[in-house]
Amino acid sequence: MFKNKQQKQINSTPLKLKNTLTNNKEEFRPIIPGKVRMYNCGPTVYNEPQIGNLRSYVFADILRRTLEYNGYEVNQIINITDVGHLVADSEDGEDKMEKRAKETGKQAQDIAKEITDIFLNNLIDLGIDIDKIQFPRATEYIQEMIEMIKTLLEKGYAYITDHGIAFDTTKFKDYGKLGNINIDEQLSGARVKTDPLKLHPTDFWLWKFNKGKQKRQQEWNSPWGRGFPGWHIECSAMSRTLLGRQLDIHTGGVDHIPVHHNNEIAQSESANGKKFVNYWMHNAFLMFDGKRFEKSSGHVLYLRQIVDRGFNPLALRYLFLGTHYRAEQNFTWNALESASKALQKLKKYYVNNLLVAKDGVIDIEYENKFINSINDDLNTPKAMAVIWELIKDNSIEPEDKRATLENLDRVLGLQITNIDTESTKIKVTHNKTPQKIKELLNERKKAREAKDWQKSDELRDKIKELGYKVIDKGNKQELSTL
Repeated sequence: MFKNKQQKQINSTPLKLKNTLTNNKEEFRPIIPGKVRMYNCGPTVYNEPQIGNLRSYVFADILRRTLEYNGYEVNQIINITDVGHLVADSEDGEDKMEKRAKETGKQAQDIAKEITDIFLNNLIDLGIDIDKIQFPRATEYIQEMIEMIKTLLEKGYAYITDHGIAFDTTKFKDYGKLGNINIDEQLSGARVKTDPLKLHPTDFWLWKFNKGKQKRQQEWNSPWGRGFPGWHIECSAMSRTLLGRQLDIHTGGVDHIPVHHNNEIAQSESANGKKFVNYWMHNAFLMFDGKRFEKSSGHVLYLRQIVDRGFNPLALRYLFLGTHYRAEQNFTWNALESASKALQKLKKYYVNNLLVAKDGVIDIEYENKFINSINDDLNTPKAMAVIWELIKDNSIEPEDKRATLENLDRVLGLQITNIDTESTKIKVTHNKTPQKIKELLNERKKAREAKDWQKSDELRDKIKELGYKVIDKGNKQELSTL
């Protein structure tokens, strides 16, 4: 336990969060005093998560740590979507898991396990304690989804077609209330090309039948026919089973607001007969070269590529914290390098100046400044500024500075005190070509000399995946960073 200086009073600044539902910054008040039920929309595990996805989970981790810092006990869920998420987030088309299985010749559940393991390791590398989180898989809750669909049919919110069971959005009077979505535009067909068997363009599938000759890898029996669940019903059924019918907080990316989260609200409140979530929170996009990270377009960057460039993953966490979660952030290699150097400087200061200092107490003035920042809708840029102000303040005794820094890092999660691992050696290797890239360049040179242009192109693409661009000038290969 940390000790506080008694001559100053701890600031009791309330925790305020920006609620997408009301578009206001509101004081947080849990349903059950002292306890928080939080659901974070998780990955669809057909391909490894790119760093734009990972920003959402660092945001959720900071939220969890802030809640705990304020004395709350947090029950956190991050779901694993391993069935039912259709291509391009549309209401029709092919299941992403089934599509990936066909492309690779693997079993869908083998792919799901492989990608889930990568995802969990990414979270660990980014300083997220996965032992505090539950990660339910959608395929483990099929019966709970069926029961929820039964309720929606019995209450008249859903209807059966030849293609499946759909939710009738016109029966839910507040449909689109999250983010103030213009339903008139959507009802005119602006959002999606509608299946002719659905009554309205905004209706969405709760259960899809598989009546084709080809058997899917993942399909189940139901009272209405063999098939698989829709993406939206999965989150509602899992959250209800694991957290109850009312949640304190639900998070996700801003792209979830118009469709996925409004659909969750509609089906959950219709089935449960009560408000679904009190506080909806959404993080903005991470950009790269001015464009969104998107797997579908190939405009992606993975955590492994950052590691291959010689960066510690915590440098990416540091970079994320430098921009407010609701602000769009543009990733550049130079920005990551600056974040890496800053984190290295912070750790070195701790090791060189504070490690020998013991038995300190928390400086209340700096704790108050930090609380004022982090409790203001998770203002991590201001909170980080408080850390650096503390570091530079020579009026604070080393032992008190150490105690204060360690206490505040409970929220930031930068593992400043972790000096027993390679985390203190945050390498910056922009000016040094990694060995893996050298090997690929050499292999490509041989392919070009043999006039094997297809292999040459394949190797160029591999090099690009690792963050480098090859420009051919005569017989020479010039390398530059992306």
